[in-house]
Amino acid sequence: MVMQFPALGSRRAIIDRRAISDRITLLAQAHRGDTMRLRGEIVRELKAALEAGREEVARRLEAKPTRGREAVTAFAFLIDQLLRLLYDATTHYLYPASNRSTGERIVLIAVGGYGRGEMAPHSDVDIGFITPWKPTGWTEQVIESMLYSLWDLGLKVGHSSRSIDETMRMAKADLTVRTALLESRYIWGDRALYEETASRFDAEVMQGNARAFVTEKLAERDERHKRMGDSRYVVEPNVKEGKGGLRDLHTLFWIGKYVNRVRSVADLVDVGLLTQSELRQFQKAEDFLWAVRCHLHTITGRAEDRLTFDLQLETATRMHFTGRHGLSGVERFMRYYFLNAKIVGDLTAVFLAHLDDQMAPRGRRYIPAFFRRPKKLDGFVLDRGRLALPSDDFFQQDPVRLLEIFALADRHGLSIHPSAKRAASRDAVLINAAVRKDARANAAFLDVLTSPRDPETVLRWMNESSVFGRFIPDFGRVVAQMQFDMYHHYTVDEHTIRAIGLLSRIEKGELKEDHPRSTDLMSKLISRRTLYVAVLLHDIAKGRDGDHSILGAEIALTLCPRLGLTAAETETVSWLVRYHLLMSATAFKRDLADYKTILDFVDAVQSPERLKLLLCLTVVDIRAVGPGVWNSWKRQLLGDLYEAAEEVLRLGHKRKGRGERVAAKQEALRRAIDLPERDFATLRKRLPESYWIAEPEDILVNNAQHIVEAGDSPLSIAAQYYPQRGATLVTVYASDHPGLFYRVAGAIHLAGGNIIDARIHTMRDGMAIDNFLVQDPLGGAFHDPGQLDRIKRAIEDSLANRHRLITKLAARPLPRTRAEAFEIVPNVLIDNKASNRFTVIEVNAGDRPALLFSLANALFQSKVTVHSAHVATYGERAVDTFYVTDLLGGKIESKGRLQTLERRLLEAAGSKISKTLERA
Repeated sequence: MVMQFPALGSRRAIIDRRAISDRITLLAQAHRGDTMRLRGEIVRELKAALEAGREEVARRLEAKPTRGREAVTAFAFLIDQLLRLLYDATTHYLYPASNRSTGERIVLIAVGGYGRGEMAPHSDVDIGFITPWKPTGWTEQVIESMLYSLWDLGLKVGHSSRSIDETMRMAKADLTVRTALLESRYIWGDRALYEETASRFDAEVMQGNARAFVTEKLAERDERHKRMGDSRYVVEPNVKEGKGGLRDLHTLFWIGKYVNRVRSVADLVDVGLLTQSELRQFQKAEDFLWAVRCHLHTITGRAEDRLTFDLQLETATRMHFTGRHGLSGVERFMRYYFLNAKIVGDLTAVFLAHLDDQMAPRGRRYIPAFFRRPKKLDGFVLDRGRLALPSDDFFQQDPVRLLEIFALADRHGLSIHPSAKRAASRDAVLINAAVRKDARANAAFLDVLTSPRDPETVLRWMNESSVFGRFIPDFGRVVAQMQFDMYHHYTVDEHTIRAIGLLSRIEKGELKEDHPRSTDLMSKLISRRTLYVAVLLHDIAKGRDGDHSILGAEIALTLCPRLGLTAAETETVSWLVRYHLLMSATAFKRDLADYKTILDFVDAVQSPERLKLLLCLTVVDIRAVGPGVWNSWKRQLLGDLYEAAEEVLRLGHKRKGRGERVAAKQEALRRAIDLPERDFATLRKRLPESYWIAEPEDILVNNAQHIVEAGDSPLSIAAQYYPQRGATLVTVYASDHPGLFYRVAGAIHLAGGNIIDARIHTMRDGMAIDNFLVQDPLGGAFHDPGQLDRIKRAIEDSLANRHRLITKLAARPLPRTRAEAFEIVPNVLIDNKASNRFTVIEVNAGDRPALLFSLANALFQSKVTVHSAHVATYGERAVDTFYVTDLLGGKIESKGRLQTLERRLLEAAGSKISKTLERA
């Protein structure tokens, strides 16, 4: 019999089957005739062995924290021995059968990952019981007793019980069953029965339908990727099911096993699906991914496969990753994780292409239409419609060809042959300083980057073959570079390539519905290549010591001339990289109704061309952060800032345009609501100019109807769903008084809401009209009728002083724990130059429920009036900006008062809500 787990050492330290078997024999003699008592004693004995074995496997993992394969094979070995002991004890002592018929045979097999001989500490134990025909009374007793015992051991068991005929029928009908049986392994019982099952599976199920299996398996993989985020660079990856994870490696093995009947991963080399070097990469990536998965299971005590932020920290520490070169230990760990995920992706592409070559009918694959076949291929050749090399040393003869192959693929819409991709990965090291300075190489690279066709796909091929990072070494530094925060969904290189792809799609008009202004502007740019290069370089200095915008601008000054850009283009790219966050910071953190905000922004931008470029760069940068980050609210704020800035650049510092905009909004409102002329004129005079600038037309209509319906009432509250923002609009019309803002903020939190934006307006007659946008604490919609009633009632109670707001808030538990993985030191910036009328306070802090209430309460305690509040969240980080005055309407300029204000806000931002409440 072939020895299983041959590489596993010190087996008896994990479990000593012989010693346990002897103890079970003694127990059987002591409790003969009392089956229930004996089963309990056997389970107790096996449970002790399981716990001791688990501890030994955990000890080995701690000693060698990156050797995942050792841990999973050790655990599979432990489960094997326990199953054998349980099988023997059940058939010999609990349900002995002295004279079994041929139908009373049974074999226990391992299937799925366990069948492969791999088990993470809390994975399911997937087993199958196979009988020759329908189960007999004895076989049913044995199977049922074993399953109860396994459940009593605390194991999660995936099981099936079938005859051989049923097994074949199920395997033919169900892909999951077929895949599980593909990796089946004999554990214990009737070996002849196992051999018969295996040979029938090979002859009846696997024979002749390899192509169908491959197609189904790849479709299943694509569906899984879509479910998991469809990128191997999501910053909270699923180690098992995600793209570039263990399941992708297993899919390769399943396909190889089904098509070529290989018995192990190493056999894939013999059948030509992997080279020896690729096999080493496969084994190294698998070892690392298994180690990560084992640590996840050990840390959480359950089958946890998602590498969440809090677990990333713990896993990085356990695997001995420490901070170095401006990167924290966790960032270095995640970078190594993503490099391994990239290796898995590269191996998958090469493997499937080789398989395609093996299985395809000779001659054609897909070949471009005869008349479309490119006549000039610069020495490259076509192999079944794909760009290939005429000889293996073709890149070595002239390394510039490493760039030219991608430019050709883009120009002619061709894919690249896997052997050519493999050669490019191997020969990427030939790209040296001379190649980087070569005009042909730089022209080829710029052609791909600024391609009107599909730059994203070709740049991704270039990145996967390491040519991208070798040709632009600064880009190589951010490959697989994660950003340890909850805002960015992808690694820096993936984010950059996605942003370039989005820019290309906007230029082609594919996203006109989402980005009408950017689509229009793209056709009016003086130099489109300036924008593409700026998108490439905007985050290129991430992960270094210092401001990545400033460092990136310096890189642009060196790199752009090399790529062939003019001095003017180089200066523009450098400026765009330096200020690529300016437009979003101004739009989301500042009051656009304050004219000084627009003037300061225009002073930095200085030209209409730069404004166009900056808007397009800002849009693709935000949208490429991840799904759900871009929304119509951000589009509106950026659009408002663009229009206001464009107007100043066009008209100079005249305020004529601003007055026209106010008049246009007032006219639109007059047409939209049915109000007598005199009443409308009165309403118009009551509202300050800043209100007309700040609010969009649909909110103006909403507020006007609210004010009219409220009449002389001192308090009126409305709450309704606002689909443009995916949030609830809460409008409070009340007599203005100090503390109004903080009381409303506290009441909204009390009702279970989270404020994402607040605009506060004091009318000229002393009333206030305040608009709050509210979601639930996890960013979901807050529009259930019960929720809307609750929010209105909470605000009414709070403003009428019907209960102690402080006491109620103290009793409310705080949700959300993921952000707790990040330590964010609060920071308060007070600026008296950003506005002519107001003191502007910006608070940076860790995002948490009721943060806005804590800050508003601190402002109330400091006796200041809040005129507008702007809430921006970036994952776990919140940036809340307040435009304030003292109670008399002047700026706060006393040094002592500013220091007290800063101290109070720092305390409110850094402490838990309970401490804020104590101080209140």
